[in-house]
Amino acid sequence: MKDLKYLFEPKSIAVIGASRDENSVGYGILANLLRGGVFSTRHNEPFRGNVYPINPNAGEILGLQCYASISAVREKVDVAIIAVKSKIVPVVMKECVQKNVKAIIIISSGFAEFDDEGKKLQEDVLAIAKKSSIPVLGPNCLGVINTNSCLNASFAPAMPPKGEISFISQSGALADSIIDWALWKNYGFSKIISYGNAADIDLPDLIEYLNADKATKAIAIYVESIRDGRKFMAAAKQCTKPVVIMKAGKTELGLEAALSHTGNIATSYEIYKAAFRQSGVHVADNVDELFEAAQVMAYQPRLKENGIAIITNGGGCGVITADNCIENGLTLSPLSPETLKALDASGKMHPAYSRRNPLDIVGDALPGRYEVAINTLLKQKDIHGAIVVQTLQTMTQPLENAKIIVAAKEKFRDKPITAVFMGGKFTRMGKMYLEAHKVPVSAYPLKAVLAMKALLHKKE
Repeated sequence: MKDLKYLFEPKSIAVIGASRDENSVGYGILANLLRGGVFSTRHNEPFRGNVYPINPNAGEILGLQCYASISAVREKVDVAIIAVKSKIVPVVMKECVQKNVKAIIIISSGFAEFDDEGKKLQEDVLAIAKKSSIPVLGPNCLGVINTNSCLNASFAPAMPPKGEISFISQSGALADSIIDWALWKNYGFSKIISYGNAADIDLPDLIEYLNADKATKAIAIYVESIRDGRKFMAAAKQCTKPVVIMKAGKTELGLEAALSHTGNIATSYEIYKAAFRQSGVHVADNVDELFEAAQVMAYQPRLKENGIAIITNGGGCGVITADNCIENGLTLSPLSPETLKALDASGKMHPAYSRRNPLDIVGDALPGRYEVAINTLLKQKDIHGAIVVQTLQTMTQPLENAKIIVAAKEKFRDKPITAVFMGGKFTRMGKMYLEAHKVPVSAYPLKAVLAMKALLHKKE
């Protein structure tokens, strides 16, 4: 296992290629370290260690003294971030080796993804990394963000909210965009890592590190190609945390694009998919599902068996949810005579309630009826989870219903619950309450069903 501690928890960083040009990558990286991000958000915090700009043609940048080379820095340097032309990267790396840095991040592009000369340069990068035993991230990557260490060692313009999901992305551009999305959705991340061409540090190394990382509860991965399939499968199988992966390049055209983007060999999507499943990795079909599945797997218990219940105050929406469940391989457990007897005896059920799964508790359901329905069904032994659907009627109380769902989550800690609060403006407070208490909630049934499906996933 590679020692990546300094990569994520450095005490000092040198930015080789720091620039006074505000539109340059070198300026952006330096500014991010000093401010947390170029774009102002409440999540930005400055890096707490020492920062050394390296630029032989500048005396000072952003109030910091510049150095002609990393060797001119007298103090220890833990991490070197390299953002210079690809042709001089190997020379700069050798200076970093002499300085005894603990990790290197190569932001620069123009390597194996570019042309034959770039491939040779990348081979030189790997040779230096192996000879020195210094872990190298990249080249052709965005960098690293660690919200727990106030570290934005990248050219992403802002820090995301703090959380317990870590995201590994082969694409820097996707990682960049996800940060903006996370700020909009208040979706928390522990770490975001863009690893680019993966000359040295590869996907399996990052999975191994995050598996041991106490600040990470689940791992989301975007990948275009995998260089060492056996190494990946071994790391994924040994990982004790949920891993959700989205593989791009499903089509012939996409495969060609993946090859040109990172310079790695592409292969059939079906081969990847089979390998992922054998490795115990949950496969997401799109970006939304990637992050929703990671979050639900981080904060909800697994489905012990395939058998759930749907509770709804709208018959049609219950039918839609049931269809989505069956289409995605989820089984609806029949309600037992004991469960029906308990519902009847509660005095809370409408005379016309459905008496079957999906359980339609009728449109006039107040919070008390939801409470009885949820608690009674989850007591049934062969109901291992529940999807609670709420449609908006004149008497519906979204916030109170949300509180009941959260209370049930705390009571039935071994049974997952996902929610569907259909609507928008008038269900917002209920949705916010559920989100704050880590209950997956969506405006339409399919997302809730896919979240439940993710919880059925088990390592083979």
